[in-house]
Amino acid sequence: MSLRTEGAQSGGFAVEFDNDNDRDSPVIKAKNIPRLALIYLKGPKFLIYVSGALSMWGDRMWHFAISVFLIELYGHNLLLTGIFGLVVAGSVLLLGALIGDWVDRNPRNKVAHASLFIQNISVTICSIVLMLVFLYKKWIEEIWDGWLTVVCYTVVIVLADVANLASTALTIAIQRDWIVVITGYNRGHLAGMNATMRRIDQVTNILAPLAVGQVMTLASNVVGCGFILGWNLVSLIVEFFFLSRVYRIVPALSVKPPAMEHQSYLEKKRERKSSQGRTSACTTEAISEESTSNLHLQELTRIPLCLHRLRGLLSTCREGWRAYYRQPVFLAGLGLAFLYTTVLGFDCITTGYAYTQGVSGSLLSILMGVSAVAGLLGTVLFTKLRKAYGLVNTGVISSGLHLVCLLLCVCSVFAPGSPMDFSILNMGNASDVGGMTGGHQRHGYPLRGGNNQPLLPDRSSIHWTNNTVLFENAPAGSEPESYISIILLFLGVITARVGLWSFDLTVTQLLQETICESERGVVNGVQSSMNYLMDLLHFLMVISAPQPQHFGLLVIISVLFIFTGHTMYFLYARKAKRKPRTNT
Repeated sequence: MSLRTEGAQSGGFAVEFDNDNDRDSPVIKAKNIPRLALIYLKGPKFLIYVSGALSMWGDRMWHFAISVFLIELYGHNLLLTGIFGLVVAGSVLLLGALIGDWVDRNPRNKVAHASLFIQNISVTICSIVLMLVFLYKKWIEEIWDGWLTVVCYTVVIVLADVANLASTALTIAIQRDWIVVITGYNRGHLAGMNATMRRIDQVTNILAPLAVGQVMTLASNVVGCGFILGWNLVSLIVEFFFLSRVYRIVPALSVKPPAMEHQSYLEKKRERKSSQGRTSACTTEAISEESTSNLHLQELTRIPLCLHRLRGLLSTCREGWRAYYRQPVFLAGLGLAFLYTTVLGFDCITTGYAYTQGVSGSLLSILMGVSAVAGLLGTVLFTKLRKAYGLVNTGVISSGLHLVCLLLCVCSVFAPGSPMDFSILNMGNASDVGGMTGGHQRHGYPLRGGNNQPLLPDRSSIHWTNNTVLFENAPAGSEPESYISIILLFLGVITARVGLWSFDLTVTQLLQETICESERGVVNGVQSSMNYLMDLLHFLMVISAPQPQHFGLLVIISVLFIFTGHTMYFLYARKAKRKPRTNT
């Protein structure tokens, strides 16, 4: 009887079989399971998943905690939180192209390590500053007539913004570039890794804020800062080790496309500008040698050099946006960005509105969990649809599913129990401060008390949730006439998550597959800028119409933006189907 040797491709080990029947023997398979599991645990995919989970968990904890910390620091006022949100969104909007260009121009390991180090160290230092402020707040407020407090607040916001920029760079590098290379540009494997990373993100989006919220509630803000500080230090070491190992065991990560064959548009522009800079530098040196006042000429030439560098940065941003516009998948990416202009999500706006309609904090927490499950179903749907109908058709089906579910939200605006009242938009009602007082309010909780009453109650009466701080001492007897409207709203929001996340994964993979490797970073950086820009618009919408009676109008506007985004994708899909089809 002859022996046959068959090697497993993934691990490179060999298993000997006595005959063909033994190869399918359950005993042989059972013996190979531990070996295959060990190979998988040492493989690049598992290491990327663990590293991504640690990074996402830390990000979710920090984003939740910093918002609450800023509220606590500024006397239970939302001013610092609003400033922080504006700074974060504005910085990514302005610097997204530069971040992506930096990712493109540097080796992958240096980009990942630098982003990881800057992100975690910024959060660590910021946590230390917050601990000091919480411990010695009264003493700090007495120094420099209170200006030291302003300095501390500024340092906290700047460090938190730097951490967010570094997190954006790390996300672009790992989830938009490394994953593509690790899968060997195999579309099926790429779809699987994208779906798995999104599932990890959905789970951490619920569990991480709840974990740090419990620490802050049961202990104190100082302990919460210490918990985040320790997590970031441990996470920094583990992620650094895992990413370094992935870089070593995947040789393709160390290879960049040849400059002559895959040179990006930005690189060509940069070379022309550098040649012009060398010419001007030579001219300046010749003039300085002939002149007798070298010091004076050096001072005169410093200003143009600084302006030239600034001009180069602005030019890089401009060319980055042009590169984004030139992409074949431009309409799909722009359509995804339009989906960010919506109040139909589990953020502080929608949950706050639900609270004014009589929904308790505990029920909101349950609804958030159900929403996360719907998002997980969306990732499963994406993999099934992509395998059966192809990537482009998956986006079309997901778009249709998303829009159909959102029709329930539109119906909720006109259903019984809806507080919609467009007459409140008249100028005669402008005296209603914050939209929370006046005769037109039907279902909102009124603010009571004097001017010195804090906006939020003590921490003992706060219920911690994923994205907002909810009151547990809401006044009784202010329930709506009917719960049909709020039921339809959340039914639409939750079911729409299935199509939403399937569509998001579709556009993400289209960007990964379509964009050339030399422009992958800058285009995804501009995509992040577009997402933040459209996200800012939805906050401006809420500022313009803050009352619960206005929420129905915000729902309709949100659905119009989403419909516009999906229409852009339909146009892209129509154009893509006209081209010769390739195997998916």
